[in-house]
Amino acid sequence: MAAVHLEGVGKSFDGRVVLRPTTLAIPKGGRVALIGPSGSGKSTLLRMIIGLVVPDEGKVTVGDLRVTSASAREVRARVGWMPQDGGLFPHLTAEENVTLLARLRGEPKERSSKRIDELAEMVRVSRELLLRHPRRLSGGERQRVALMRALFLDPEVLLLDEPLGALDPLVRARLQDDLREVFDRLGKTVVLVTHDLVEAALLTPDIAVVFGGTIVQRGSMRELHDRPLHPFVKDLLAAQRPLAEAIA
Repeated sequence: MAAVHLEGVGKSFDGRVVLRPTTLAIPKGGRVALIGPSGSGKSTLLRMIIGLVVPDEGKVTVGDLRVTSASAREVRARVGWMPQDGGLFPHLTAEENVTLLARLRGEPKERSSKRIDELAEMVRVSRELLLRHPRRLSGGERQRVALMRALFLDPEVLLLDEPLGALDPLVRARLQDDLREVFDRLGKTVVLVTHDLVEAALLTPDIAVVFGGTIVQRGSMRELHDRPLHPFVKDLLAAQRPLAEAIA
């Protein structure tokens, strides 16, 4: 059984087709990057998994649980969600953001404190930093805190919607390395949305190229490079200009 399975899902907003019937299955422990231009449907696919978007057709399952409005609460207990820009609440401290879901579920404070220590070490943030509000954190620090929150309840599936998109190149590179280490260490099922093909290849062994509201090709970076099956895949590969060309 796939950890995540979207079967023939389609979606329109205000009469505009955003996602044509699309199927995507991800095995337990698998890591997949969704890459494509803005408006191609990648974030819609991600939001369907956590139940924030209901498909007009098709179905979504997480493990053995079908994602519906009735099951949304249970689904969100199984899925860690990291939206664009982290989605931290500005009126809460970093630590309060991290523990928010646990507090809503009535988790004991002692258990939460131990979990904070584990995750803070894993994502490289200090206890002092966790006392600050989001406005006093750098972009990279906010993303690390958002990752802690997504991981706090030890979810089966981790969803990340362009987690590094707004960061400067040096911070982004460091966080890419740290994210890959976290993924390797935890072995969770991961679905990642990105615009960056190199980032997709660094963080996942499996890349699904989304264009025109559907997945036009899926495979490893090597497979995409050696045998592009769609004009957009060719354009995407051509856009990855080597450093030597920039120097010249």
